[in-house]
Amino acid sequence: MEENTLREQLADLLIKGNAHMPFYEAVADFPLEHINTVPQNVGYSFWFLVEHIRMTQWDIIDFIVNPKYKEREWPKEYWPKKGEEATKDMWEKSVKKTIKDIQTMVDIVRDPETNLFTKIPNGEGQNILREALVVSDHNAYHVGEFAILRQVVGIWPKNHS
Repeated sequence: MEENTLREQLADLLIKGNAHMPFYEAVADFPLEHINTVPQNVGYSFWFLVEHIRMTQWDIIDFIVNPKYKEREWPKEYWPKKGEEATKDMWEKSVKKTIKDIQTMVDIVRDPETNLFTKIPNGEGQNILREALVVSDHNAYHVGEFAILRQVVGIWPKNHS
């Protein structure tokens, strides 16, 4: 029973955020004319940040599920190429894929066949529990950053609380 509780608490952390804003809320009603806006004193755009969340999250999922996983080069393969700008389609794909991959992590941790504590075969001692926490922690950090940058640029919807 405790293991089911742990699985549900991990799922809640990934989906709802608990003590932090969830990804889907941070990107809701985002004005598309600002996807490539680079806030003052920041080295990247809103899309860069979303794409970084997506790329990093996918890398962790790939690490968990792919026996032929190949470690990516940091930071080159965790951020879009410098100077790259997104189209509306690229933005929408990044957001949808990030949300889909959050659900993939949730499905992994909720699956009773998933041993949360077994070492991942191609890792150095990491287990699925740790990786679920890393996804949640990484997302929380950058979602908070994204939300603050929306405030700084002044692009929250008028009814946002």
